[in-house]
Amino acid sequence: MCQYASDDGAPVDWHLVHMGRLAMGGAGISFVEESAVEARGRKTYRCSGLWKSEQVPAWRRVTDMIRSFGSVPAIQLGHSGRKGSCHGAMQDWAPLSAENTRPDEPPWPALAPSPIPDSPAHPLPHVMDRDDIDTVVAAFARSAVLSREAGFNLIEIHGAHGYLIHQFLSPLSNQREDGYGGCRNNRMRFTLEVAEAVRAVWPDDLPLWWRASCVDGLGGAWDLDDTVELALALKCRGIDMIDCSSGGISGNTAMPAVPRTPGYQVGFSDTIRRKAGIATCAVGEITEPKLAETILQQGQADVIALARELMLDANWPARAARQLGIETWWDVLPPAYAHRLERREQVRALYAERDDADMDEQDRLLIESS
Repeated sequence: MCQYASDDGAPVDWHLVHMGRLAMGGAGISFVEESAVEARGRKTYRCSGLWKSEQVPAWRRVTDMIRSFGSVPAIQLGHSGRKGSCHGAMQDWAPLSAENTRPDEPPWPALAPSPIPDSPAHPLPHVMDRDDIDTVVAAFARSAVLSREAGFNLIEIHGAHGYLIHQFLSPLSNQREDGYGGCRNNRMRFTLEVAEAVRAVWPDDLPLWWRASCVDGLGGAWDLDDTVELALALKCRGIDMIDCSSGGISGNTAMPAVPRTPGYQVGFSDTIRRKAGIATCAVGEITEPKLAETILQQGQADVIALARELMLDANWPARAARQLGIETWWDVLPPAYAHRLERREQVRALYAERDDADMDEQDRLLIESS
């Protein structure tokens, strides 16, 4: 989840504490926020990024810390496209203008496949020519190289939520008449070029994921059948897993909104996993451990992802282990925490098994030391 707290794309102390809190809680993989592959690919001036070597040391602090807690450091790489040049989430992403921003942070021309703004409030974006396309594809590859230097062990390319890659895929936002527009295969061309460029520089033994909007938003056009075909093409290009999300581009078709019910995107994950034969990640209103475990046991996904729920409860993995009956559930936490929690469980067990009069000296020492 974007934090809108970066300094020229680089993480600051807030990110170190934020990600440390999540990694300490027992997450198997700890993703930092979606990070831009070039400066103009940010949504805001405070968005994170990884497009130059000067940003690597700050990211290395974060990845070293994540790894120290036994979690895998991972990064989402993306490009905002026409969603760029705006204020942050707490200002509802209002477009930058000369009137509402600082003189040293002026609006910049956002990129897009076609001259269609993200909303009526946004200015017309700059339509990408072939040089722009080549530059952005190269930027993704460059950012992947920097990601490895920064200590990341997993990359997820963000091709969802109305960002640039998704803008090329959906016919609502891509109305080009060249080889990057028109039919579905043409609209997928930019996506596949990005995948090929990143896979070419990312180590073969490290995973490469793809975040997809499996369907457009309300009134959209890109649908689940399209995503299955995309997943098949991405699989052929070395993508290891599809992270199944939705939404980000809307229109006036009959496509309904995706209801926000528990596990509301699991059906996308299940379908893509079966039809494309690729591993999938399920995300979206998966807040209860039993639901998460059921999704995995039923083969509807290979990985469960959480975001907002971990912000609410960073120790969710430990809570899940306890609720699902893992005997030594505290072991997912750092030793300094696990030791105290294990002692508490031992003391509780003593009191449950015998009364105070039955306790021997060893029992009493355990209680006192806890």
